[in-house]
Amino acid sequence: MSEQIIRWGILATGAMAAAFTEDLSREPGARVTAVGSRSEAGARQFARRFGIPRVHGGPHELAADPEVDVVYVATPHAHHVTAATACLEAGKPVLCEKPFALSGRQARLLTELAARRGLFLMEAMWTYVHPLVRRVVELTADGAIGEIRSLHARFGARVTVPAEHRLRDPAAGGGALLDLGTYPVSFAQLLLGAPESVTAHARLSPRGVDEQTGILLGHPGGAMAVLSCSLLADDEHGAVVYGTKGRIEIPADFYNPPSFVLHRDGHEPREFTAPPQRGNGYGHQAQEVMRCLRSGLTESPLVPLAGTLAVMDTLDAVRALIGVRYPGE
Repeated sequence: MSEQIIRWGILATGAMAAAFTEDLSREPGARVTAVGSRSEAGARQFARRFGIPRVHGGPHELAADPEVDVVYVATPHAHHVTAATACLEAGKPVLCEKPFALSGRQARLLTELAARRGLFLMEAMWTYVHPLVRRVVELTADGAIGEIRSLHARFGARVTVPAEHRLRDPAAGGGALLDLGTYPVSFAQLLLGAPESVTAHARLSPRGVDEQTGILLGHPGGAMAVLSCSLLADDEHGAVVYGTKGRIEIPADFYNPPSFVLHRDGHEPREFTAPPQRGNGYGHQAQEVMRCLRSGLTESPLVPLAGTLAVMDTLDAVRALIGVRYPGE
């Protein structure tokens, strides 16, 4: 991986794959050389759209391509493990979309395989590599607001989809929790670590997936995180971190924030603003993946696998409390 150009393979052709591929076209040192999909027609159309020279029928074919250095897995949730496993077994590093898997058990299978093969593996949690989120981490670590006592974060979107849509389908890992709830849980654990206790309440659909969920996490030292996710109502996706000497307010889109405000006792509020976003905002994680590959790292220090597994364990605990089960569990 000492070469300047990192050659990407894109696995899947949906909206996330398209957004990430668009952003890769803006990144120096990145080249998309192949796309794979279960639908050959879909893959060819995607390849024409983005000028991708090589087309494959699925994960095994894409993973076997010698012109691919790393694979971005953007398949639906329920296919993440199968797709990422095929790539890792073929010797390809992987950036896998969130949620990393449907359960902590599945996630551990991936991390163990990557460790055995000595391969890079990372969850595509773009929040963790966002410059403003990294600044929030630095400020709280430096004691800018004292000790964190509580954190509130919410992610709600009013979604109208038919009953057969993946968001309504237990077999596809449907529901608000894995699609949206993974963001507030990940944000809370980025700042507070893994919780000591988990409490949750949810409204379930007739098919048994959560339409909205409220979560209370108890952390060491008495800190707490109050989190919510919903497919029934829109909100501003805001977050607030409260400390003993002030607070940090992220008024909108805490997972990809345009700005935040630092309130410190005895000081005027200070606003931090992100530079203009390039493209869809996924370039930061592409940069991190390529930096790690060129450095010979098997995981990112900004998106460590231990943190990913800890989040999956929390999501498992929430599902157990609200009664959401996926087929085969």
